[in-house]
Amino acid sequence: MPELPEVEVLVRHLRPQLLGRRIRGLTVRRRLVLDPTTPAALARGVVGATFGEVSRRGKFLLFTLASPRRATPVLLVGHLGMTGRMYLAAPAAPLAKHAAVVLDLGGDHFIFEDTRYFGRLTLDTASLERLGPEPLDAAFSVEEFGVALARSAQAIKVKLLDQSLVAGVGNIYASEALFRAGISPRLAARRLQARQVARLWSAIRDVLAEAIAGGSTLPLDWSGRQGRDGLFYFGRAEGAGDFYEERLQVYDRAGRECRRCGAKIVRIVQAARSTFFCRQCQPARDRHSA
Repeated sequence: MPELPEVEVLVRHLRPQLLGRRIRGLTVRRRLVLDPTTPAALARGVVGATFGEVSRRGKFLLFTLASPRRATPVLLVGHLGMTGRMYLAAPAAPLAKHAAVVLDLGGDHFIFEDTRYFGRLTLDTASLERLGPEPLDAAFSVEEFGVALARSAQAIKVKLLDQSLVAGVGNIYASEALFRAGISPRLAARRLQARQVARLWSAIRDVLAEAIAGGSTLPLDWSGRQGRDGLFYFGRAEGAGDFYEERLQVYDRAGRECRRCGAKIVRIVQAARSTFFCRQCQPARDRHSA
């Protein structure tokens, strides 16, 4: 599932392509991805409207639309789910089998494609109201982060996936941040000492910023026409050297040597999700000095 860096990469790619473009028509091919918005309500909200800002909140894409029929802007909320893609294509291009929503922009079609239909493109904003602070914003303070962790008996890796704690962190970057901070994923959130909280707060910001700068975890194929699966939410920055996937320290590296100490990376399951860590570098007891 794409996390904050992948969504941010996609937002930066789409923004210049969409700003100022008017939506001339709408085709809904999979109603499920609109829920709870109806196709008729979506049409009333977006057809005739013009794209303003394209931004992100956590793992959500936010499309602000100026509509001639409304005094206030319309907010179209997108979520890629597990397999979603958003991209522009020529109107004459064959429509993908799993294209769920197509917005006619005149010279281009803006397509939301989703193989498993866990994603969303909707006018419903309820999911945004439950999100915690943005981890790269000033509002994400180490003090409030520590207070929130102190209230939780969950394992810290599980707690980091709680979007009300901090928005946008998922399985990949939770494992990576814990490794960087030298914290066992099994440690109860409320048992973290102040210095561990500070290290983790910093590690979260660092791994996310580096992932965005590096362009995320897989090669990007904007066109989707190459032989391999081109996932539009993945990519790398122009001029970047190696793919970011090759720089991940623990995620999906079970059985391989830790890049730091040489011990084997371990995989465990927490809350039905895979966790990857190094027992040597992430001991149950904190080895770091204050």
